[in-house]
Amino acid sequence: MAAELHVELVAADRNVWSGEATLVVARTTSGDIGVMPGHQPLLGVLESGPVTIRTSEGGTVVAAVHGGFISFADNKLSLLAEIAELADEIDSARAERALERAKEADDAAAERRADVRLRAVAGH
Repeated sequence: MAAELHVELVAADRNVWSGEATLVVARTTSGDIGVMPGHQPLLGVLESGPVTIRTSEGGTVVAAVHGGFISFADNKLSLLAEIAELADEIDSARAERALERAKEADDAAAERRADVRLRAVAGH
C-alpha cells in the first residue's frame, strides 16, 4: 500500500470531505503548496482557490475553497475553510452568471469567489 495521509476538509457549516490521500495541493498566502505523506509540519493561511486531493484509491477530489487555514502534522492534514464546495456540487452555469453579475457590479470579492468556483469545476 502506498503511503497516505488523512485529510479533513471542513467548512464553517459542515464537514465537506474526509478520507485518505496521497497528495493535496492548495493555495496559501505563500503560494501553492503540495502536501504528501511525511511532509514537514506546517500551519498556513489558505487563499481562495481550488484544492485538489488525490485519493488513495486513485481518484481526484476538487473543491473551491474561500479562505481559511491549513495544518499538517503526523500525516494528518486539516483544511479549515470559511467556505468550501466540492466541484460536483457547483452549478457551472450559475457560477458563470454570478461572475458576470460581479463584473457588472464591479464587485471584486464576488468576482473572485465565482472565478474560484469555475476553476474548481474545470479542474474536476
